[in-house]
Amino acid sequence: MSEQGWMEERFEAHRTRLEQVAQRILGSRSEASDAVQETWLRFGRSDGDAVENLGGWLTTVTARICLDMLRARQARREEPGTDPLAEAERQSSPVEPDHEALTADAVGIALMVVLERLAPAERVAFVLHDLFDMPFEEIARILDRSLMATRQLASRARRRVQGSGRSADAEIGADRRLVDAFLTASREGDLSRLLQILDPEVVFRADAAAVRLGGKPEVRGAAEVAGLFKGRAQAAIPALLDGTVGILVAPHGRMLLVLRPTIVDGRIVEIEAVADRETLARLSIREITG
Repeated sequence: MSEQGWMEERFEAHRTRLEQVAQRILGSRSEASDAVQETWLRFGRSDGDAVENLGGWLTTVTARICLDMLRARQARREEPGTDPLAEAERQSSPVEPDHEALTADAVGIALMVVLERLAPAERVAFVLHDLFDMPFEEIARILDRSLMATRQLASRARRRVQGSGRSADAEIGADRRLVDAFLTASREGDLSRLLQILDPEVVFRADAAAVRLGGKPEVRGAAEVAGLFKGRAQAAIPALLDGTVGILVAPHGRMLLVLRPTIVDGRIVEIEAVADRETLARLSIREITG
């Protein structure tokens, strides 16, 4: 058997699962087919012999491709004149062949409507963990998020899917108010207010690019993290990062980095500083106004 034939045979053994993963993340058979085809192309350019767990590797690649597609879809819906709810209902309509097949595959129209309202990272975390039982450690690598943040993304999505959580708008509004309070306290050097906003066990982490800008790789504890931000955040503004509330740091209008807070029960439990240009390029970033 030729090397090409051998690679095709290995890939085809995983195709059905990859299509199922992509369909549940994207909600569209045609888009799922595109995602799986792109996975095949990337596999063809890789060193297949060096991949120990091929199924895991292919699932990771497919999920990352789907995440990028969700981000692009979200960016389109944020354009003026686009109605996200109408789009979600249209995409979940049973008259479309793609979604007839998806419903027949036991996903359900109601679930798809809810999934359409989730932020891209929330959707991927929920689908991979709750529907495919993928460990959070692997999902965290796909999302390029910490383990804690990944668990929180899935938890938020789960509550919303089960109808026991706040709506996306309500959750974004509450997070926005907390982030605004954090930025105000940071700028004013209000240490006592920062300590109220931060969880006692809060963790700050910076990626390698942020460390090169002068940040610390990791800081633990409310007092230490509050001291890190006291009197700062002058060039920071609230922003939606992949549909969840975060912070954009852009001195003189030039994006330097983003801060991704993880919020649990009205307190910030983790802050990730991301300055890596490739990671930033993949994010859907939109300034929050008003």
